[in-house]
Amino acid sequence: MRVILTYSGGQVKYFMRFCEFNLTPTIKPIKPIKPLNPQQSRVANLKRNVDTAKKAYKAEKDRQTVANAQQLVQK
Repeated sequence: MRVILTYSGGQVKYFMRFCEFNLTPTIKPIKPIKPLNPQQSRVANLKRNVDTAKKAYKAEKDRQTVANAQQLVQK
């Protein structure tokens, strides 16, 4: 598809060549996802656990920081 832009009198006009359109688009079939073998499954699970542990660690550090700040304000 080719788009040509022209500017005239404060308006932008679009011109397209319709002969360049593919009138019958080809649809690619969706490939099924193969199940993971036991080794791949274990690695994927460990990666998920690492991300979860990092988030939990950050949340706990933030909670402790806020708690310490609140104690300082109360004194």
